Amino acid sequence: MTDLSSTAYDPRDGIAFVEGKYMPVAEATVPILDRGFVRSDATYDVAHVWKGQFFRLDDHIERFFASMRGLRMSLPYSHQEIADILIECVRRSGLRDSYVQMTCTRGLPPAGTRDPRQCKQRFYAFATPFVWIANDEQRENGMQMITSSVQRIPPTSVDPRLKNFHWLDLTMGIFEAYDRDAIVAVLHDGQGNITEGAGFNVFTVKNGVLATPESGVFEGMTRRTVIELCEQLQLRCEVRSVSTGELAQADEIFLTSTAGGIMPITTLDGKPIASGKPGLITKRIHDLYWQRQEEGWLATPVPYEDV
Repeated sequence: MTDLSSTAYDPRDGIAFVEGKYMPVAEATVPILDRGFVRSDATYDVAHVWKGQFFRLDDHIERFFASMRGLRMSLPYSHQEIADILIECVRRSGLRDSYVQMTCTRGLPPAGTRDPRQCKQRFYAFATPFVWIANDEQRENGMQMITSSVQRIPPTSVDPRLKNFHWLDLTMGIFEAYDRDAIVAVLHDGQGNITEGAGFNVFTVKNGVLATPESGVFEGMTRRTVIELCEQLQLRCEVRSVSTGELAQADEIFLTSTAGGIMPITTLDGKPIASGKPGLITKRIHDLYWQRQEEGWLATPVPYEDV
């Protein structure tokens, strides 16, 4: 692996890996004919680094390989080789808190054919400063959410468990949220149940019992972590269908995402949830989530001293 050099750049703006080379993220490009660009024919996964340590790096890479298998993609890299590339992107950036993405695109088709079987898959990775879905004030005091009129793409059409770039339904939900003076939107499944929003899963709390949708959603890593933390806290967490009516009657609502962790919702469709303040269970899970990471739970340290 070789390096491309830039005359002047701050590595803390981000480091990318493209075609065997590390480079400033601003210099990273994707060929305009790559099916990942022209057809959204790609899969990806996102891990995060917090205080110098990856959280659940191996789990993220395993899920990335599962998505590739589901989409009939493959790469000439092993699990460990991808881990080493991601760690190296962060190490070279010097970032202690980082958003780290790995992407596999279908690649470029040979001239004169549209046959995806003839494409050679391409791998891209980058590390940039940590991304927050919600700002400091929103994470502290809660966000406004709407139940969108937009239906999520059905899982019989595109399996949401395979992470992908099919975001137009989610993007339309974002615009609807802004139009209705909210920050985020959760989409429905066309049968009266909620699914997910743009980059996040949803949890409800009612009478001390948590629930999160079981279908029509990407099974997020933070979602998985919350389910595990509920066991540690001896809280009951149900993975099942959650109706829009049940959402509206919840005592607490919170979102989960690699880009932000645990984020409280205090207003739904213009109405306050319970007291209109983040709930006690949400706070307990939020605090334990970050505490366990700082303790080194499921952590992979970045060897910055080798820079």
